Amino acid sequence: MMREKGAVVSDDGSLSEGTGAGGSASASAGDQMPIDPVAWINTPRWQASRLGLDRMVALLEELGRPQDDLRFVHVAGTNGKGSTCAYLASILQAAGYRVGLFTSPFIECFEERIRVNGANITTEELSRAVAAVRPCAEAVEKRTGDHPTEFELMAAVAFEHFRSSGCDVVVLEVGLGGRLDATNVIETPEVSVIARIGLDHTDLLGDTLAAVAGEKAGIIKPGVPVVSWPQDEEAMAVVERVCAERGCALTTPDFASLHVEPLEWGKRGDAAEFSELRCFSYQGEEFVTRLLGSYQPANAALALETVRVLVERGWDIPAEAQFAGVAAAQWPGRFEVVASDPLTIIDGGHNPQGAQALAASLADALGEEGFGSVTFVMGVLADKDYGAMAAAIAPWARRVVTYTPDSPRALPGGELAAYLQEACELEASAVPTPAEAMARARALAASEADAGIVVAFGTLYAIVDLKQGLS
Repeated sequence: MMREKGAVVSDDGSLSEGTGAGGSASASAGDQMPIDPVAWINTPRWQASRLGLDRMVALLEELGRPQDDLRFVHVAGTNGKGSTCAYLASILQAAGYRVGLFTSPFIECFEERIRVNGANITTEELSRAVAAVRPCAEAVEKRTGDHPTEFELMAAVAFEHFRSSGCDVVVLEVGLGGRLDATNVIETPEVSVIARIGLDHTDLLGDTLAAVAGEKAGIIKPGVPVVSWPQDEEAMAVVERVCAERGCALTTPDFASLHVEPLEWGKRGDAAEFSELRCFSYQGEEFVTRLLGSYQPANAALALETVRVLVERGWDIPAEAQFAGVAAAQWPGRFEVVASDPLTIIDGGHNPQGAQALAASLADALGEEGFGSVTFVMGVLADKDYGAMAAAIAPWARRVVTYTPDSPRALPGGELAAYLQEACELEASAVPTPAEAMARARALAASEADAGIVVAFGTLYAIVDLKQGLS
């Protein structure tokens, strides 16, 4: 990763000026070598995910409990939570608040996981926050023998940065699950939000909707209002029960009052005729969003209901800020048009529910005339239900170009292509990398007379590499 010149963390936790990762830097006092903050957070020995709050609690105690100086909107869920966070942060910023946003994973650069008023944390800011967190993490490890994980370090760095930046409110996305997620150390958020719940990470969260919902509902705090997607019956029963047990008012969006205008795309996504904005109305109010997925107005409605709860709690968020915030929200890799000629879309759908949402967006944009017109680019992790994902998009597939994601959990692209050929009767071929797969797919689509389009999906982690194959 190319990094700008800025402050880096030295072995004693102090700062020195340097070039960041891969570059030379001046030694700090005592001639100690500088440490790049990203490299330190990504140290391999603490990258493993280990759910539990003890390490995070101990780390934040050492750090002076920065979370206690902040106010939060806490967002959990399986699908749509990132987009919901983007809408919330954008609306709150439009209302004049200084807004922190913590999300994961990153799509284009590491620093985008921590933002204030839409700006990524800078190299110098990241280094200063790491300088504060690092000795605390080492003290925890020395005392307990257990070093905080990468995600815990990242969350602590975010809390420290948001405190030092004087944020009025932080939109805080859960990393994994909820009950035992590192973000769940906050005690009394302004509102707890639960986006759509589905089956994902079943090895850690359970293999039923009720079990997963129980983990997501773990962010619900006594007396704190909850805004939830109107979940499937099995999951909704869990959310309602936990709200009742903890004395929390529960709000759900009224999707019957949500009316979404179709995208104005030409036949099969003619690059010269595609919508750049999606229009919708919610409870009689007209909105536009640049997030084009068919599911995005529903995510916006979830955010708008959350804003209404905040207004009831005394936050000043006028209607004009809500309209402007929805219109300004950005979230890469979610049914994102990234190129034309041929029209090319990247979508972060990485589980069956996400693939079904992608299929709904294709149905909305292309209609039945688009059946068999799409060249898909697909790479998945082996622990995903890729059979259900493939079945969701199969009606639109002309062919699929597969690749192997850069992950120890990756399903080999050749194995995925063989599955698609045999189980789904789809034309499929494998290439080694995401960039090569994108380039191959675009070349194939561009050679066709009937304006086929390209859609890449299957994992969020490959989006940067996929975009490298656009040129």
